[in-house]
Amino acid sequence: MEIRLLTDEELTRIYREHLVPAFPEAELRPLHAMQDMARQGIYRTYGLTEGTEILGEAFLWDCAPGWKLFDCLCVAPDRRGGGLGAALIKALVEAERGSVIFGESEVPAYAPDPDMARRRLDFYRRNGARQADYMAAVFGVPYHTLYLAEDQVDETAMMAAHRQAYRSRLSERAYQRFIHIPWDPSMGMPEKHPWEE
Repeated sequence: MEIRLLTDEELTRIYREHLVPAFPEAELRPLHAMQDMARQGIYRTYGLTEGTEILGEAFLWDCAPGWKLFDCLCVAPDRRGGGLGAALIKALVEAERGSVIFGESEVPAYAPDPDMARRRLDFYRRNGARQADYMAAVFGVPYHTLYLAEDQVDETAMMAAHRQAYRSRLSERAYQRFIHIPWDPSMGMPEKHPWEE
């Protein structure tokens, strides 16, 4: 097995075959946005491959120097449960050594499938992720913020990079309406909306 960057053609195929069935619409960035960001050199589309088969994929958004937003991870539907997700995270951390990889995982209490959200959090924790002290709400979905780093991180700097990622891609109107970093339940439930880019 090896980790490598996917071609545009491979990304298009796995988006339809792996990502669309695995993620709710509100959590999945549109394909055209992924392709556009990859062409700009700010989005890495990694695949864990064995020969020509793509076993799983992970997507990183280069949002600020030293900070990578972990957009999503997915394992091919017929290969789940065999440790490939853990292998993918390990390979990803090695490929991006020196950077803080941070991301969002649904808050179980607000997820449509709380058990699945808990399993995702447990998976990331088992694989070295630590939970930040702030949550985010993105397009109406409340998330815990998790990160992978060799040392403790400055969460104020991480929050700034988190905000910058979305500010760089959205209109100010969309950012103010749909992105809440930090977010907490006292702010009320955010408005759900499909990704808008």
